[in-house]
Amino acid sequence: MTDTINEQLLDPTEFRRALGAFVTGVTVVTTIQPDGSPRGFTANSFTSVSLDPPLVLVCIAKTASSHAVFSTTDHFAVSVLADAQKAVSGVFASKSPDKFSQVDWHARVTGAPLMSGAAASFDCKTHDVVDAGDHIILIGRVVDFTHTTSSPLGYCRGAYVNFGLSQEALAAAGSRARVGAILELDDGLVFLETANGLELPAGIRLEPSNDPNSLRGVLATLGLDAHLDFLFAVFEGGGGQGAGVNVYYRGRVASDGLALPSARIRVVPLAQIPWSEIRNDAVRSMLERYVRERSEDAFGIYVGDSAAGKVQSLVPSH
Repeated sequence: MTDTINEQLLDPTEFRRALGAFVTGVTVVTTIQPDGSPRGFTANSFTSVSLDPPLVLVCIAKTASSHAVFSTTDHFAVSVLADAQKAVSGVFASKSPDKFSQVDWHARVTGAPLMSGAAASFDCKTHDVVDAGDHIILIGRVVDFTHTTSSPLGYCRGAYVNFGLSQEALAAAGSRARVGAILELDDGLVFLETANGLELPAGIRLEPSNDPNSLRGVLATLGLDAHLDFLFAVFEGGGGQGAGVNVYYRGRVASDGLALPSARIRVVPLAQIPWSEIRNDAVRSMLERYVRERSEDAFGIYVGDSAAGKVQSLVPSH
């Protein structure tokens, strides 16, 4: 017997927000039009399909101005942008009539433009075009590719993500680092109860997990299986244990009915954080920003000191 699945109407806005939780790269997809002029657009709906034969795909909205061109082209190229190429992404996400005059590009096998300085690039012959609802799926057979050691530009929840900044921050911090984490568990944040009030899990370095002085080691000792997603703040000073360079990640702990293994752990709902119990002014200010940005679903990265700095490296999409 075949079970019938009752489909409910989905809220398009909420569906888009849910899809935005998936972290992607940022690409520029290009081709040469029949009149010989280049055409391109920014896309994050890119993925590999097959190794043998080598196939990749990109999805294009039927309402996009480039749909007619790419749905009939016999070749195209995909440039995976490096973390220093936010401006390139912005150019190809805009309606500028002279996009290619604003960037450095070159051609290889098919003649389709490839962005110079990209983390990787794929030169393709069109393999198939598949109708898929309000999009088409453009599948390309890769005939040439390049790649570099550059960190890729990421995209999540409507903002760019710089993956390279966290490594730079840790390297710059050296032995003076305090590396901590803002961890969500169910609907709350994970704190440690100490003689100095509530503190976030932290160590003097990020890894390894068998080092009790590292953040990973602290989390292992507490019995927390934590996933560190993105860098959230880098600042100097803060006083007390916060002196030196502070590097804080945001992340999550999978609950799955988890019984908290340590009596030191206290999970506090975001709306009920007892601010007076957080004695470190810099950490309290950072958490106030976290709660605000969490409610807006738009995170940034704070870089500065305990008194002044700026939020950067996550910029609105075009």
